[in-house]
Amino acid sequence: MKIELQKEHEWLQQLLGEWTYVSECVTEPGQPPEKFEGTESVRSLGGLWLLCEGCSEMPGGGTATMLMTLGYDARQQRFVGTWIGSMMTHLWIYDGALDANGTVLTLNTEGPCCASEGKLAKQRDVISLQSPQQRLLTSYLLDDEGQWQLFMTAQYRRKT
Repeated sequence: MKIELQKEHEWLQQLLGEWTYVSECVTEPGQPPEKFEGTESVRSLGGLWLLCEGCSEMPGGGTATMLMTLGYDARQQRFVGTWIGSMMTHLWIYDGALDANGTVLTLNTEGPCCASEGKLAKQRDVISLQSPQQRLLTSYLLDDEGQWQLFMTAQYRRKT
């Protein structure tokens, strides 16, 4: 099977490399966000997929490791991917699209709700390219009133 790279696959290549990040996450409602630092190594799989391997501090101590896959499904004309972390057993499945300017990738998913144990909630991870050396990840949760609530940010800086 011969696959031709699309412009969307080329867009993903901007994320390749070694990154450090500082994240702020709301861990308890009504409390100020907690700050955590981490690293991420992003490599290509055949030019079609990205493998993003991260390591970060965790609320309450310890470290977590994460793996995100990102690609573009030319048949569906959608960005697709997954996310798993050593702190949970849920497999997050992404479906998303680029904005008209080609600088913001919005990935929709569904997973365990932090506020209600046993409940699944719609979530959104948004990757914003700020420069070749910086990107911002913002994560949102869809609340019971249908409003997207920001609960986490991560500011990435390229190491190499």
